[in-house]
Amino acid sequence: MTEKKIRTPASPKVRKFARELGLDINLITGSQRQGRIIETDIKRFVKEQSSKKSTSQEKIYKNEFPHSDFGEIEIKDIPRIKKIAAQSLSYSWTTIPHVTNHDEADVTEMENFRLSLKDIYTGEKKKITPLAFIVKALVATLKKFPLFNSSIDNIDKGKMTLKKYFHVGIAVDTEHGLMVPKIRNVDKKDINHISEDLRLISDKCRKLKIDKKEFFGGSMTITSLGGIGGTYFTPIINYPEVAILGIGKLTKKKIYFDDGFKTRTILPLSLSYDHRIIDGAEAARFNNELKKNLGKNFAYNLSN
Repeated sequence: MTEKKIRTPASPKVRKFARELGLDINLITGSQRQGRIIETDIKRFVKEQSSKKSTSQEKIYKNEFPHSDFGEIEIKDIPRIKKIAAQSLSYSWTTIPHVTNHDEADVTEMENFRLSLKDIYTGEKKKITPLAFIVKALVATLKKFPLFNSSIDNIDKGKMTLKKYFHVGIAVDTEHGLMVPKIRNVDKKDINHISEDLRLISDKCRKLKIDKKEFFGGSMTITSLGGIGGTYFTPIINYPEVAILGIGKLTKKKIYFDDGFKTRTILPLSLSYDHRIIDGAEAARFNNELKKNLGKNFAYNLSN
């Protein structure tokens, strides 16, 4: 005689919640009358399992000898912003299959144009960074490749969100840690406006006077090491975005150009993307379009 399986008492809504989390509801102990399971019980179960996993990992990776056995040390608190960022970065790196496409953009004309800009009233040279032009070129590229301006909120449901807005995240290096505020509606702003926004958000981040909401709702992020040095690297995608553009330091190179070897200004590009939704061919085409936009970006009318 087959033993009848006892059904765990729980509402359809609670069962659905457990399924979405990939949990076997029969392993959860209910806190209500006759062992009925509610949503709080599921959340408690997840927290307990996470704590057990964390403790297990600590046992595995715990140093056999304390650092102090080998010399003088100092214990300091991890900065609050770095601790917050660590959670997001860890989640992104462990859940998103990252691939990075490295490339180079010839920005000679863009740089010549940028360095020639002057105030029409004073005649003084304008201080506009290359990043303002890169932001403008990125948005032009996103318009042609909308998949890069999307998010995957639940891959199991086979749905993605395509964003119709263009809010570019900018990684700002501060003494408190790396912050990534957004420049809103970049597609509606000219180079002067973008340059001013870059200055304002950087200043707010360094003074810790920026609203928390400004770190959310982005299309794609740009992280630049140009002011520090280096060429290529592998930037981690800023979840829930699906791509991030890393910028290296501008360099002068002799390349074959217009039937001869000439010195050109080259910008290193490192495009990391979510391979679940973007494939290598799409990433290469995206970089090609971005290079084209950077190449002609010097000709953009500043009123656009």
